[in-house]
Amino acid sequence: MPESKSRKKKVRPSDPEFLDRMAKAEAKEKAGNPAWLVPVMLGLMVLGLVWIVVYYLSASRVGGGFPIPALHQWNLAIGFVLIIAGFGLTTQWK
Repeated sequence: MPESKSRKKKVRPSDPEFLDRMAKAEAKEKAGNPAWLVPVMLGLMVLGLVWIVVYYLSASRVGGGFPIPALHQWNLAIGFVLIIAGFGLTTQWK
């Protein structure tokens, strides 16, 4: 059985469509990260870790553990949410 020819037209480097696609790809590569991304990402992860450590160190005191004594064990959830939010921002890092 005979082979069918490809229906896609070949793109030549001098083709304006090809040049437009290449320019867009280069601009996307140069865009990089926003200036706020890395400090916020690391800040959330460190803040979550500090929140959990402070809770564990102060949990044995009377009246519950800091940072927010009224929340008791929910302080752990807050710390983990902060850490997960920091890791969520790592998906935006280029």
